[in-house]
Amino acid sequence: MPLTKEQKTGILESMINDMKEAKSVVFADFQGVSVKDFQALRAQLREAGVKFKVAKKTLIRLAAKDQGFEEIPAEVLEGPVGAAFSMEDEIIAAKILHDFGKKNENLKLRGAIFEGRILSIAETKQLALIPGKDELIGKFIYLIKSPISGFHGVLNNTLAGFVRALDAISKK
Repeated sequence: MPLTKEQKTGILESMINDMKEAKSVVFADFQGVSVKDFQALRAQLREAGVKFKVAKKTLIRLAAKDQGFEEIPAEVLEGPVGAAFSMEDEIIAAKILHDFGKKNENLKLRGAIFEGRILSIAETKQLALIPGKDELIGKFIYLIKSPISGFHGVLNNTLAGFVRALDAISKK
């Protein structure tokens, strides 16, 4: 059943608002993904603060045009395409879709809108491979803590050596 003009207008307005609020938008081809797997993917995306919407390509193009992206390449909007809007973390949608695509060969990354530009399929896959925000914070804390831990170890060994020397003297 075709959509009415009012329904299309509502979907377009929703897509425009989501594109305005989103830190990034990732496009994925989901043809052949089972309903059960697709529901699991949507739940996983929802937990991460990502909205996933399926819409007609013309509506996606119009929403992107409203946000200043004149032309989305044909390779990005090939096949049945869904758009994942990352509202909190810029790369989480790409990571989740990429990881899901490893398990389910039918899901394919198609491209993304990231930091004011349209990314190709290869660039979107590179984006998906970047460590997440929490992982980067953990690595940064480790790097800050590492010299302090080394310094602590040196001081501890010096004191332990001094105590062993005193113990050896007291036994003599």
